[in-house]
Amino acid sequence: MKPPSRAELIDYLVTTGIAGQVATPRQNNLKHYRRLVEGDPYHQFGLTFQRKWTFSDVLALMAQRCGVVADEDYVQGIDTIDPDRTVDALEVVAERLAQAARDRERIMVATGHPNNLAELYRAWKDVLVDHGCTVVTAAAGYSYDAPGGPPPTRRTLVWRDDVGMVTDGTEPQHSHHPFAMRAVLAQLSETGGPWPQLVIADHGFAGAAGEAGVPTIGFADSNDPALFLGEHEGKLHVTVPLDDGYVPDEYRPLSDYVIYRAGLA
Repeated sequence: MKPPSRAELIDYLVTTGIAGQVATPRQNNLKHYRRLVEGDPYHQFGLTFQRKWTFSDVLALMAQRCGVVADEDYVQGIDTIDPDRTVDALEVVAERLAQAARDRERIMVATGHPNNLAELYRAWKDVLVDHGCTVVTAAAGYSYDAPGGPPPTRRTLVWRDDVGMVTDGTEPQHSHHPFAMRAVLAQLSETGGPWPQLVIADHGFAGAAGEAGVPTIGFADSNDPALFLGEHEGKLHVTVPLDDGYVPDEYRPLSDYVIYRAGLA
């Protein structure tokens, strides 16, 4: 199937709500921005920052990089992700994937949104493998406690079709934590295994990889500012703004656009 043009993809993003007016409410965005600047590790995704970010700083950056409403007095209602910024970032992703394919790089893909974004990452991983890239995995079975939710709260790292995610022992689980990616990189270092040359991830998987200096492509919703701050400070290659809560098939046009733009179809 022919991939969408840039204009068609922008229309699609707005129609679905992946960008444009999004389901994440303004009040939730602002609450998360405040928690980040207050130093809440759950919202820092494993990143440290070179400067002291204020709430106003974070909102201004999110307006610039993500497209949320810049007005501090707008505190409740619908918020936005600029679809042009989404596609701009996807085009940067395409350039980086093309480079990875040319150089036959070692890649790693992992997600804190396994029920939403895993298929998107898997499609790109498969294409890159077809072009000579190798997939790096490690630390399968590493586990940690994630208190605050309903039991079981133990989280275990698994690789399903070479996509990293955490489960509760059975089902894949949403996660912000950086612990699993830290464990992956630590085990690779301990065993002498080569680190990935490119990570495609979100949440704490992306934050921890970027913090460790691995070239990282990140994906983030309008209520998850950490990766955008990390990109601004040079710790991530790019962060793609999008609503990260849709079913996998809804992201297929984005996947196709990147693959064709990268020349990897």
